[in-house]
Amino acid sequence: MTDWLLGLAAGAGSVLLINLALVFGLRASAKQAAAVTALATVGLYVPYSILRWPGGDVFAIHLGIYLLVSFACGLLLEVRASGKGLHWGPAAIIGFFIFVAVSGAFFVAIAERGLSPSVWARWLPAAGSGREVSSLFPGVISHDFHKKEALYNQYLQKVERQRQRGWQVQKGWIGDAVAARPTEFRVAVRTREGEQVTGATVTGRFLRPSNSQQDIDFTLAELSPGVYQSAVSLPLAGAWNLVLQIRKAEDLHEIRAVTQVADR
Repeated sequence: MTDWLLGLAAGAGSVLLINLALVFGLRASAKQAAAVTALATVGLYVPYSILRWPGGDVFAIHLGIYLLVSFACGLLLEVRASGKGLHWGPAAIIGFFIFVAVSGAFFVAIAERGLSPSVWARWLPAAGSGREVSSLFPGVISHDFHKKEALYNQYLQKVERQRQRGWQVQKGWIGDAVAARPTEFRVAVRTREGEQVTGATVTGRFLRPSNSQQDIDFTLAELSPGVYQSAVSLPLAGAWNLVLQIRKAEDLHEIRAVTQVADR
């Protein structure tokens, strides 16, 4: 179980205990207890999430379940106090939102951690050809959008300097790139005037769109003036995103591209 699921369970339990304490300890009505608990939850959890942003999906699931627990407590405790049975309408609404919240938490947990080996071996198709089965989907998108917005002006300045520098970069595989087989990857760098860029540090990362845990970092060695090359092995066939960085002294040239890797 992930840390955020443990936090979700602890928070929901706290909301339940606060409602019970207000009703049975302070003799507040069930509706008053639910309203006070819901307002306190929003007032505490929203600022906390802004300071330590967990991502929109996690934030929505946490806040939704906390408010749902408070609403359910108010409704059920009110029914208990009145001595009447619970009408099917409110019961259906509670059941619907419980289903939405639990299923959302379930899918987020699978995306982060994947299914257990026994479950995916039973329900997912066999990979075949020695390939590995993966059921998780952590992705490559960062949640810190507010930080990216603060750095946007710096990014624009870097792009403008790179445009003015005008380096000419040729890149590609030497031969066909095949999964799980080392293939030479070459980068040739020239200045705007056509002179070789020597003594640079050429590094990069191949990004797997479906699983960031399979990303591959690499460094190329300078074989001849302005030509950098090394063998790189990518574990899986399909599309890979490339982020290539060429650094010399204070100059940094970055290129993004997409490449295809053939099956074994």
